[in-house]
Amino acid sequence: MGLNCGIVGLPNVGKSTIFSALTAAPAEIANYPFCTINPNVGIVNVPDARLDQIKALIPPQRLIPATFEFVDIAGLVAGASKGEGLGNQFLANIREVGVIAHVVRCFDNPDIIHVSNKVDPSNDIDTINTELALADLDTVENRYAKQVKLTRSMTPEDRKAMEKYLPLLERVKACLADGKAVRSLGLSEEELVLLQDLHLITQKPVVYVCNVDEDHATTDNDYVKTVRDIAQKEGAEVVVICGKMEAEIAVLDNEEDKKEFLESVGLEESGLNRLVRHAYHIMGLRTFFTAGPDEDRAWTFKAGMKAPETAGIIHTDFQKGFIKAEVYNCDDLFALKSEEKIREAGKLRMEGKDYVVQDGDIMHFLFNVNKQAK
Repeated sequence: MGLNCGIVGLPNVGKSTIFSALTAAPAEIANYPFCTINPNVGIVNVPDARLDQIKALIPPQRLIPATFEFVDIAGLVAGASKGEGLGNQFLANIREVGVIAHVVRCFDNPDIIHVSNKVDPSNDIDTINTELALADLDTVENRYAKQVKLTRSMTPEDRKAMEKYLPLLERVKACLADGKAVRSLGLSEEELVLLQDLHLITQKPVVYVCNVDEDHATTDNDYVKTVRDIAQKEGAEVVVICGKMEAEIAVLDNEEDKKEFLESVGLEESGLNRLVRHAYHIMGLRTFFTAGPDEDRAWTFKAGMKAPETAGIIHTDFQKGFIKAEVYNCDDLFALKSEEKIREAGKLRMEGKDYVVQDGDIMHFLFNVNKQAK
């Protein structure tokens, strides 16, 4: 599963506008279906106020935020799972991402064509979810048929190993045939591992992105309320964004101008910032920091990783020759104001190879280059 977010939805719901605002990298935008055929890929800084706070207390020569990749995938239509609208190509792109941002049109505008000639978030969501479920169903049915055939020629020992796999595929098939997402099954970690090589789309986490007009950037309209109801039933998250407004913010020259713009429309922060953070955390991604006079930097890691693994994110030599890590949390720095005070308070710890790194840890790794050769 990729460490990135795929932006999906029906044609003309504002995906490319949102992508361009996110990445400040213009994507092809037009008022007709399938304008985006090949996926656009952009790298986005992960907004994190903690990095600026670290900078104020440990001034560096340069500041490097964590980054996250977004992929703008062409609009899907009914029949995409059977190849309609170049659907097979688009579905293949979705399989490669780690989390899905499902953009839903939640505004009226007669000048912007809707593929169904009617704005109906519930129907739009159902169209996309049905196509994704049908695509997964085709994948699972093919695997099931092959597995049954292979099982017939297996030894009793190998056949026993299939006792969990085939019933699992049957459960997944029934779920998808009912138009439901695999993630709704609440599968165990063991079951998820068994399905891993299928790269099922509906197994991926989803955040619904309501694209609204300027009048509803701060208050929910009925369309947004409909999406929230659907998301609540699915256990999914919702982010409300005015794509048009975000596009205007994206072209402003500096952060102060952006802040003034947001305040003028009654927003504390950009909706796109919230989308980036939601996608980042939904994937189980967290941030640790390194700080010093040369560089303050945010690093992305998967929740649950241990100290040597996170050291390897910086450099493979750090992991191979890992000895220990000096660790304190950024909250202690913000409270005590300096590393010297942190040491005096006994908040700086020496952690070994079994330490599970926490979000917000500030780390300094000690390693021995010669150790990796042993």
